Amino acid sequence: MTSTNSSLRVVVLVSGTGSLLQAILEGQDSSYQVTKVVADVDCPGIDKAQAAGIDTEVVALGEDRSEWNKRLVDAVDSGQPDVVVSAGFMKILGEDFLARFEGRTINTHPALLPSFKGAHGVRDALAYGVKVTGSTVHFVDAGVDTGRIIAQQPVAVLDDDTEATLHERIKVVERELIVQVLRATKRSGTTVEI
Repeated sequence: MTSTNSSLRVVVLVSGTGSLLQAILEGQDSSYQVTKVVADVDCPGIDKAQAAGIDTEVVALGEDRSEWNKRLVDAVDSGQPDVVVSAGFMKILGEDFLARFEGRTINTHPALLPSFKGAHGVRDALAYGVKVTGSTVHFVDAGVDTGRIIAQQPVAVLDDDTEATLHERIKVVERELIVQVLRATKRSGTTVEI
């Protein structure tokens, strides 16, 4: 897709299958363009990006986490992002990364934050017995799922739901919600309004 001056430049961070990335790629229009995909491991998400003709880079975590964060900043920066999307990226972003990209890095979470933070949002919601959960798009900050909420969409919990069935329904909503957020984000000069 050809970038225009008004198109939002998006770099996507992935660690897994790339299902959320695929929705972001398919949702591209004149409002945003994925310029690069960065992963911490060689994964199917990287393969999907390459198949779509998107520039990719794998920044493997080594012994020195601080050094890894600096290499991650360089990799993401080379995509010249207006917005960075953490799309199933399974690493905590460190101080160097946040110093460069805080306020324009967003994440999706499979629960209605601030409830059920962390890696097991779907399991925790089921265990608690809620009747409604959902998906949240939020800013990434130094905490775990503590950044300001951008958008949310509820998903009903059915009586016969398992973690897998509920998570699949949340993923459908999550894919739609991240595309809606990216399409609604505006770039004006050097600033971005999410």
